[in-house]
Amino acid sequence: MESADSINKDWTNKVSNHLQVGGIETSVLDNGAGRGTRIAWLNTGAGLRYKIVLDRAMDIAEAFYNQHSLAWLSHGGITYPQPFSDKGIDWLRTFGGGLLTTCGLSHAGGPESDEHGDRGLHGLIGNSPAEIVSIKQPDLRKGDLEMSITGIIRETKPFGPNFELRRTISATLGKPEIRIKDEVTNRANTPAPHMLLYHFNFGWPLADEGTDILWNGKWHPRHGEENAKIFKEGNAFKKCPAPLEDHLGSGEEVVLVDVEADIFGDSICGLYNEKLGLAVSLKWKKEQLPWMANWQHWGKGEYVTGLEPSTHPLSGQAKAREDGTLIFIGPEETKTYELELNVLTEKEAIDEFVLQVNIS
Repeated sequence: MESADSINKDWTNKVSNHLQVGGIETSVLDNGAGRGTRIAWLNTGAGLRYKIVLDRAMDIAEAFYNQHSLAWLSHGGITYPQPFSDKGIDWLRTFGGGLLTTCGLSHAGGPESDEHGDRGLHGLIGNSPAEIVSIKQPDLRKGDLEMSITGIIRETKPFGPNFELRRTISATLGKPEIRIKDEVTNRANTPAPHMLLYHFNFGWPLADEGTDILWNGKWHPRHGEENAKIFKEGNAFKKCPAPLEDHLGSGEEVVLVDVEADIFGDSICGLYNEKLGLAVSLKWKKEQLPWMANWQHWGKGEYVTGLEPSTHPLSGQAKAREDGTLIFIGPEETKTYELELNVLTEKEAIDEFVLQVNIS
């Protein structure tokens, strides 16, 4: 891939409007279950373009690199936000898949109920609209290639919790990347429990038979070794298989990974499809998100793997309280999370990425 600087020289005196090269364009869906939902298309000008769903926590739905789709989409796709779908597993009714679905901010995991309240699957934030506070476009005339969109998403009710998520999604024109910076602030006057999970969902053709699933760290099946069919020592569970009969309906498996970090404190994972010559890397700080889940659901017509950096090992709030790992954010305290996704197509870059994952 050419450097951003060389591309910039190519367009000098040839482009009237930055959108001819790349940038951010907002719109509103006008049909189907997502009617009325605000979106933003971000085009990096380097083959990577993706749809940010402003009314769903600024999560990311479709994502493409050139002609190749990267994300898995559920049958329902984007739906209008339903902030009260927070009982039991109702969250699944509005789960559109997409490249990223955010889970939290006070609970991530299965449905549960205790003296601290009732909590549905994966929390509330994914059904919460953003207040967009800024959009920055690239400026070709000034040689400023940065673009970003920032919004504020709230999980709040009287007496708490009262969380404010300030999310910025940014990219550099000419680079196939996504940068996410999240700042979670407790605006209440008492400490609040906090959990956060980034549910990245990859589908065909990136995820296909033979695609490598890349991560490294100590792992254990979510529901115990005795119940695991895929995640067993000696199995090729880091290769995408053909669709599986026993994954029809709700068949799936999840492994929890105490993910490794390099000397810089970065954890990295991703997928590599050798047939396409295409890899996606996902990087974050281990100290911010010490755990990762790998979800594998290889059903016919529902073929997906998820890579999910998180603050907790899908334990849910009750278990985290019990074992002392539940995070509490104090009044006006902020926790920051940063992730970076890159698309790789050059063999040298892919080889370096694969090696980095294997030795980190």
